[in-house]
Amino acid sequence: MSEELNDVVVNNFEVGENVVGQVTKVEEKQVIVAIANSKLDGLIPISELSSLHIEKASDIVSEGDELELQVIKVEEEALVLSKRKVDAEKAWDSLEAKFQSGEIFDAEVKDVVKGGLVVDLGVRGFVPASLVEAHYVEDFSDYKGKTISFKIVELEKDKNRLILSHRAVIEEEKSKQKQNLLDSLEVGQVVSGTVQRITDFGAFVDLGGIDGLVHISQLSHEHISKPSDVVEEGQVVKVKVLSVDRDNDRISLSIKDTLPGPWTDIAEKAEVGSILDGTVKRIVSYGAFIEVFPGVEGLVHISQIAHKHIGTPHEVIKEGQEVQVKVLEVNEGDQRLSLSIKELTEKEQDEEDVYELPEESKGFQLGDMIGEQLKKLKK
Repeated sequence: MSEELNDVVVNNFEVGENVVGQVTKVEEKQVIVAIANSKLDGLIPISELSSLHIEKASDIVSEGDELELQVIKVEEEALVLSKRKVDAEKAWDSLEAKFQSGEIFDAEVKDVVKGGLVVDLGVRGFVPASLVEAHYVEDFSDYKGKTISFKIVELEKDKNRLILSHRAVIEEEKSKQKQNLLDSLEVGQVVSGTVQRITDFGAFVDLGGIDGLVHISQLSHEHISKPSDVVEEGQVVKVKVLSVDRDNDRISLSIKDTLPGPWTDIAEKAEVGSILDGTVKRIVSYGAFIEVFPGVEGLVHISQIAHKHIGTPHEVIKEGQEVQVKVLEVNEGDQRLSLSIKELTEKEQDEEDVYELPEESKGFQLGDMIGEQLKKLKK
């Protein structure tokens, strides 16, 4: 009677059927499980434990674990089972949903192989080397065991093909960061950035995900020949936002506007009565403009160029000439300097207050000449 009862409760399992088993023994290359309602033990070959290559079964399961398995072969003494197939069937549905939605998820890198990385997602996922980072990586050995974020970029279930990308995650994050930054920037705002690249016409500054251009004219208050004279790659700088073109992702910046202007504290740098060296920059009909500091020009009125009367400044000075000037007046608000050259030069003798006869009165006087002629006639 008991034998008849046993025959009733023992199931006849078929290939492809899913069963639940409890691990009773873990050997190096296989796992033994007990299957409910079965006289036969279940046997899981190491190759059926995971979609990835593993060295020993204990890397995947432990005694007492309850596993969902699929029958792949029915033998007289055991049922040959697969954990890998059940995991894969469950995984494909989940992976398909992730692929369609573009979901970003975290996973551990299980192995580093030639050409990329391997990830276990219930099925074997492959990350080509070109899709690991946004930059070139020479050695991937440090990636094994790391948990990083991925997106699925290719999925073909019938070919058991699953391609992942970490680079796509980085680029998506950069794109969001770039858009957020563009939306937050306002004209007149002062922010910090890093000089990313230097060209002949200016410097590109990374603001944290997007570059802005500092034109060469906005690098310094002084005239410069090339951008590398004042900035270098990797340098952290403060910049002022001049304009934001959100449609074309263009940002114009200025370093110059964040620096003290050449006229800042000019009253201290050029005190009234002080003597400064300067260069004649421009000559006009009413005087000459002298550069006494980079970006600071003062006017020497024509009346302050020389002690003697001159018709034009060109009679005494020329552009590019180095001169000394005395500060007569400072107006920082209006950015005006009044200077004098005359006060630093001595009067020449012909400029003293001595009356000199006109040229025609020099030598003999007309009266003297007539007198001489009369004397000759009387003889």
